[in-house]
Formats: sequence, structure tokens, C-alpha cells
Amino acid sequence: MKFGPASPKDAIGGVTVHTLRQGPLVLKKGTTIGPAEIEALTRAGIKDVVVVRMEEGDVSEDVAAASIALAIGGEGIHVERAFTGRANLFAARPGLLVIDRGAVDRINNIDEAITFATLSAFKPVVEGEMVGTVKIIPFGVEGSLRDAAVEAAGKDVLKIAPYIIKRVGIVSTLLPGLSSKVVDKTLRVTADRLAPAGAKIIAERRVQHDEPALSAAIKELLALGAELVIVFGASAIADRRDVIPAAVTEVGGEIEHFGMPVDPGNLLLISRVGGVPVLGAPGCARSPVENGFDWVLMRLLAGIKVTRSELMGMGVGGLLMEIVTRPQPRAKPETEGNSNIAAIVLAAGRSTRMGGPNKMLAELDGKKLVRIATEQALASKASEVIVVTGHQTELVEQALKGLKVRFVRNPDFAGGIASSVKAGIAAVPEGYDGAVVCLGDMPLIDAGLIDRLIDGFAPDRGNLIVVPVSDGRRGNPVLWSRRFFKELMTLDGDVGARHLIARHTEAVAEVAVDGEGAFLDIDTPQALEAARRG
Repeated sequence: MKFGPASPKDAIGGVTVHTLRQGPLVLKKGTTIGPAEIEALTRAGIKDVVVVRMEEGDVSEDVAAASIALAIGGEGIHVERAFTGRANLFAARPGLLVIDRGAVDRINNIDEAITFATLSAFKPVVEGEMVGTVKIIPFGVEGSLRDAAVEAAGKDVLKIAPYIIKRVGIVSTLLPGLSSKVVDKTLRVTADRLAPAGAKIIAERRVQHDEPALSAAIKELLALGAELVIVFGASAIADRRDVIPAAVTEVGGEIEHFGMPVDPGNLLLISRVGGVPVLGAPGCARSPVENGFDWVLMRLLAGIKVTRSELMGMGVGGLLMEIVTRPQPRAKPETEGNSNIAAIVLAAGRSTRMGGPNKMLAELDGKKLVRIATEQALASKASEVIVVTGHQTELVEQALKGLKVRFVRNPDFAGGIASSVKAGIAAVPEGYDGAVVCLGDMPLIDAGLIDRLIDGFAPDRGNLIVVPVSDGRRGNPVLWSRRFFKELMTLDGDVGARHLIARHTEAVAEVAVDGEGAFLDIDTPQALEAARRG
């Protein structure tokens, strides 16, 4: 392939390397020079143009990319038409992306002109997802290089392994202190994990955390036709002789491997009973956040056996993001678990829906709303009460005269509630575990409810966000672990943090409440009158 400048007349048949712009002339990169282009270049006064010309034995970039991509694509792979030297490969069905790493390396080492990139091996993909791309760097390559890349591809460099396991049985073992809500949440998270593979939970059993009960449950699920059994232990597996592996052995199963170099996910057990895989799930499998359990589960659902060498090869890249529900975080473990909670009372708003008056200063039973909310916070188990002010700061502070609180002024109060939340969170002392965010216009929130939220805060059990709930509705106030403070500091505008609760469902603990106290806020004159009638 020849490359270099040429006069317009001598450039005929060549392909432009750069886009040319001069006056009204626009000649795009990749244009083949013909008589019309020669005339336009001459008229524009261009003396030279940089072009490439194919020589005998060369193939164009699109032809080379297409033929290499077609050689690469195996079962379940669709190759898109090549364009500008690139041929993309897509999943033609849902499944697990299986890659011949050696072949990929061989192709990429043939010549710098030929490149081939893929997604990560064993990544779950959906139909239509792009999984790889072949890109030819120059405008063409020697045919011998293209042929070498096709030969290096061999067979099925990329393929999609379809999901074949559809029927899954779940066993949850129980010990005192393990809430049924935790088990319920685990089932929901697991069902969501299985859904992309088209797999479903056909049956679930809850038994005591002992070998005989667990053995019987595993046998029952296998008899029901489970193609995979997952055991969620109330206590983490500590040894190959522990309850879960012992129960698998008792029913004639074989322990294939215990432990993996992926964190979270270390305490994973892989075993089989009569050819059916049985997984002892690590604690992180209760979280929807990706962890080592996902890496093994998806392979098994696609019928791919996970060998010991493959498992132990997951260490590079196996240090995953922190899961917030981890009982022993890598950072600042000393701040968790002692229920040292601050109460933040938000009292900075402009009360626009009240039509003028500051609702914080409105009275109910002869006492201002903000004082009612603040006194209840002071009467609770909260270690400190922080009041965020903004609109009519002096009047609000005067309404709280004599109370042992710390005032924090929010200069950006006009921007909405998010700025007040951030001002309050930023003021929480460093050594505190969390904060319960109270609204100054909710006079029916009492110290008892705040205490119940604080009692429900249990980092060692993953209860990091505590909310009051009635008939499926979530109310206020909400207690937040310090682990979420950074996210709370990203809030913006006149919206609260409800979306963060939805994002971290695995960390949410619910406290059942009666009545409307956790839902009644005084936003309008009508609401105030209704509360007074009460």
C-alpha cells in the first residue's frame, strides 16, 4: 500500500487520508479520487493531496475487517457489516460471553494494523449487545496479514453460551436474630439475579441451621426437580466441616471447592449432588451489588463448569467495590455499631406553599411547630440535635431559645431541601455512626418513633437505613448510616433522598408504625387547620 502526497491528476484512484476544506470545497477523508474530485481540487487551487493506493495483494480495510470478524464469530454471534475499517460483533441471543483468550492474543500480535477488542470473558450479555470489534488501523492491509488473522482465529473465538438451567431451589437456614425480612429480601434479590437467565425459583425452604434439617431440605428440592440449589446460611461457612458442606456430604454430594479470591465473595462453596450443582452462598449474595457469587452463578446457569484453577484465577480484578451492608468495612470500622446518632431538624425552608407565613413558626396547641419537632428530637436517644436554619433564621432560633441544640445556617436554603440536608450532614461530628433526618414541619413525630429508628439501626446485620413504614408507605424521619453521607452530599435541588433508599434496598430496615404521624407534614394552611382540629 502506497502512502503520500500527489498532485490531483496523479492522485486518481487513491483514497484521501485527511478531510480537505478550502473555500467551498469539502473533500472528506476516505474519498476515492475520480475525475470529479480532480476537477474540484484543481478549481480550489490545491496542488497536493495525501492519498493511499492499494497495491497488488492488498485488501481494503472493510474487506479485511469483515473477513476477520466472520472468522472470529462463533455460536450466538452476529457480525455487522464493516464500515470505515470496523466490523462489530453482537450477541444474537442472551447468555454468557465465552472467549478464547489465546486466539484473541494471537490475532492482535499478527500486525499493528489489525486490532481486536472484546468485553470481559464470561460477562452476561443480552441479545443485541455489542461484544467485540475488529478495527483495521490503516485504509488497507496486505492480504497475507488478513489471511494470517483469519487462520489464527480458529473456531469459536467468541461465542454466546445460552442459559440452560431454569429451575432453582433455595434453602435458607435460620438462627435466632435472623429476621424473616432479611430472608424475604434475599429471595427477592436472588429472583432478580436469575431473571436475566430466564431461571426461576421453583421452591424455597427455611430450616434450622443444623445438618439434619438442611440435608432433608436439599434432598426435597432435588426431588422436586431443581437443576441448581442455593443455600443461604444464617451463619457464614467457616470450614469444609461446617454445617452446609457437612449437609451436602450427608446427602451423597461432593465438595468441589471452598473459598475464592474475590472480595466480596470469599466464603463461597461449590459442590454437586448427583450432578446437580449446590452453591453455599457467601453473605454478600444477599446484596444486589455485583460480587463473586455472580461470577460463579452465571457460569453455572449457562452450564459451564467452574474448575478450581479457573476459580483461583479470578484474583486479578477480584477486589470489587465495597458493599455497604458489609459488617466489617475496610474503612473506619471503629465508627460502626455503637448507635451514636445525631438528629438533624430541617427548618430552613421558605414555606412557599403556606402562602406567606413561615410554617416553622406556626403554632399547634400553643407551641411553634419547629419547637415541637426539636423538643421531641432532644427527648430521644439521639446524642446531639442539629437544627438547620435559613429562611428567617433569627426568628427560628428565637423560637428554640433555651433548648440545647446546635444551629447550622444554610445560605443556599432557597435552592431546596437538598441544600439543607447537606448542611446538616456536613455538621455531624466525625465520630458519629449516622444521623436521623427530621422535618421541622412534622409535629406528630415523637421521641418514641425516633428511638425505634435508632434501635433498628444495626450495621452488623446490614440495617443501615431505617425508615418508618405503614401499609407499604415509607414516611419520615429516616435514619442514615455514615456510610451514605458522601452520597447524601451529592443531592441537588428541591428533592430529598428517596432515590437513594431505592438504590440501596439491601441496606433498608423498616419500622412498622400506626397512624399518620410519620406522613403528616404541615405544608399548607389547610393542613395546619386540620392538625389543629385534630
